[in-house]
Amino acid sequence: MLVRLLYASRADGVTGEMIDHILAQSRSRNPQMGITGILCHSGDVFMQVLEGGRAVVNGLYNQIVRDNRHSGVTLLHFEEISERRFSSWTMGQVNLQRINPSLVLKYSDKPMLDPFVTSGRASMALLEELIATASIVGRAG
Repeated sequence: MLVRLLYASRADGVTGEMIDHILAQSRSRNPQMGITGILCHSGDVFMQVLEGGRAVVNGLYNQIVRDNRHSGVTLLHFEEISERRFSSWTMGQVNLQRINPSLVLKYSDKPMLDPFVTSGRASMALLEELIATASIVGRAG
């Protein structure tokens, strides 16, 4: 059974190297676990979608909750799915500081990523639009 999980978290001292490390680790481990998804970030805020088998996705999410690099991990959306929406990415990336703020404003009360005050449904809609506008980088080869 396939599931889709969306969560948000915060991280102190976010650097480009930290983002690169997380993405490299995800891109090397996720294919063997059957995980696909995307990572959005802006400043110290992360929002990530994970897709795959229920047990594997739940196990990975539990690891993330315990990871001391994350704080305030919040489950935003969880659903059983018949097909993957993010199947082209072992772990795609979106730096929301590099896209037009009006796109974020379309789904939020402010033009900055704050999934902690936005509904999970609105956050998923933002991610769908990011796919549609080709704003996601790091497509699987």
